[in-house]
Amino acid sequence: MNTQEAFEYFDSCDAVDINFMLGRWQGSGFPTDHPMDGLLEAYGWYGKEFISADAVHPLLFKRGDQSPYQLTSQGIPLGPLLKYPLTPTPLLINLTKPLKRLLHRKSSTARLQAINYRGQVSSSMVYDYQPIIDHFRKVDANNLIGVMDSKMLEQPFFFQLHRDLSSSKL
Repeated sequence: MNTQEAFEYFDSCDAVDINFMLGRWQGSGFPTDHPMDGLLEAYGWYGKEFISADAVHPLLFKRGDQSPYQLTSQGIPLGPLLKYPLTPTPLLINLTKPLKRLLHRKSSTARLQAINYRGQVSSSMVYDYQPIIDHFRKVDANNLIGVMDSKMLEQPFFFQLHRDLSSSKL
């Protein structure tokens, strides 16, 4: 699927309100030939957690036991990393492990707002420390499609979120 087709699908999905978003969500790619396709998963991305409108963990990653933990994007030079994504190799993945320990945060680093994006008001996640907004649309009761929107990206990055039914809705 290319970016235009992904936007057609995104635009056909329903808006989602903030209360629907609450809980933990597992993330996965939504391939559109974007340079970041597959990168988050390769580096151990788990998904996102929405505790309240003002308390969001936008970057959950997997521990060795696969349980999620929160990271912050504060201090990461995302501009160059988004423009020139690093192809994951076993060596590079191992080198990022100490960095993840340094970026671990218990406090939230984003919030939810209702934002008009592409003609629909829907829940969007605004990062505290990066010029990024993730916009969401509802696929069904347990699935969302998201678009990472940022001036740092030449094309938007699409992803999917699947409600983690093993965690209780917060």
